[in-house]
Amino acid sequence: MLRKIFLPLAVIAILLFLAGCNIQHKSPTEEKISSEKPDYFLLRPEVEKAYGYSHAVKIGNDIKISGAVSMDDAGIPTSKGDLQQQMKNCYADLDKILKHYGCSFDDVVVENILTTNMPEFLKQSAYRNEIYKKHFPTGSWFGVRELALPEFMIEIELEVYKPD
Repeated sequence: MLRKIFLPLAVIAILLFLAGCNIQHKSPTEEKISSEKPDYFLLRPEVEKAYGYSHAVKIGNDIKISGAVSMDDAGIPTSKGDLQQQMKNCYADLDKILKHYGCSFDDVVVENILTTNMPEFLKQSAYRNEIYKKHFPTGSWFGVRELALPEFMIEIELEVYKPD
């Protein structure tokens, strides 16, 4: 008699267990991020619309910042042939974007640098010590053949994490 009762109960328990294995649970962080709307920021709206990108997007505590290059507000390359000054111009633009979101370079977790002149960048890379005073972010340095315009020698992109 007990066998007739326990066998069906065991089958039901196994089926419920297997059904539960297929349920995908989201962590509280995933729930929060998926429910938040992206906040787009354009540093130079006319230039960015012409090229088809947003300079930054914030979702939750994460901010992705497109590569900054050395250009004026009309999109004209500046400091042609001077990698060090181009790098300073990139960081100045990145600082404006960070401040828009209430952040600083201390909040940067990833920095990727693309350059058309790696040997010169390596000579000038110590300038980054003036930018990152507490710690350096993770990231990569890439030597590339060319960037969007021939005058650009360096492009710097960031990822930021800003806790509440």
